[in-house]
Amino acid sequence: MSQIIHELSRWAVPAFMFFIPVYAVLRGVKVYECFVKGAEEGFGIAVRIIPYLVAMMMAVGIFRQAGVMDLIAGSCGPFFEFFHIPPEVIPLAIMRPFSGGGALGIAAELINAYGPDSVIGRLASTMQGSTDTTFFVLTVYFGSVGIKKYRYSLAVGLLADLTTFMASVYIVNKVFL
Repeated sequence: MSQIIHELSRWAVPAFMFFIPVYAVLRGVKVYECFVKGAEEGFGIAVRIIPYLVAMMMAVGIFRQAGVMDLIAGSCGPFFEFFHIPPEVIPLAIMRPFSGGGALGIAAELINAYGPDSVIGRLASTMQGSTDTTFFVLTVYFGSVGIKKYRYSLAVGLLADLTTFMASVYIVNKVFL
């Protein structure tokens, strides 16, 4: 059974990629023209997103270079240790809502320093896979379509980040300790 599932999963994406254009042609859709139109719209969206993306990257760079992350991590260290959260993952927890690339860099550093099978490596991997870049989503995606009032989205996004962070710590501590 495992071999069958493995083969199905191996061929699922190529079959899906083959099925969509064939199905579209059978339905009378002009596949190439639709693809070009979609690519053109995607390029326009990318051009609209660039200012928001640049602003977000600048803010993250200033945040990291100013030492704000280290200050927050240092001041919250005893609180996190009380809940058995390794202080090494605090910078990842702080960076993840701001920048996926910055958080990935921190996670890679943690995995290289402590190993992928360590508690810190597993916690970094779990956090990286289960949280989202809330501020990135708000600035880039919301900004590109002109949404100005996102107060509740910010609160819900940060609450989701906190929840998934705590769930990551709980799960890693229960499964791997």
